[in-house]
Amino acid sequence: MALELASSGLLDPADSLLLADCAHNARSAQTGRELAESDLTRTLRTILSQPDFAASVQGKDGAGELLGELEATAQQVFLARKFYNDAVAGTVAARRRWLARLLRLAGGAPMPEFFEIDDTAVPGGMEQQRGTDLPHLAG
Repeated sequence: MALELASSGLLDPADSLLLADCAHNARSAQTGRELAESDLTRTLRTILSQPDFAASVQGKDGAGELLGELEATAQQVFLARKFYNDAVAGTVAARRRWLARLLRLAGGAPMPEFFEIDDTAVPGGMEQQRGTDLPHLAG
């Protein structure tokens, strides 16, 4: 969705190039993906919270729909990360129990790791422009 926003013509050329670069880095990162995705979120937050952004996209064809899709995608990322981290916490707790360790129920599987990215809301961003109350934006 960030790549689509970057190529939509809604942003100025510098912001479009910066957003496209961050989105490409997040998509193609093999290691350090959490950092690349957090950079993408921070870039989106910076671009969408600019004081003149709301005025510049108001009335443009497809702007509301594109921003709505971006917001929905960000909400899905937030929920997926939350469910994943909840499952990791449950797995770690179960594997630390004495009976699981005694019977070696985990076998040789590595301990799962939490996935942490910056997916905080855009202050004054899409929520105000679209009049919605969705709490989070992610990349």
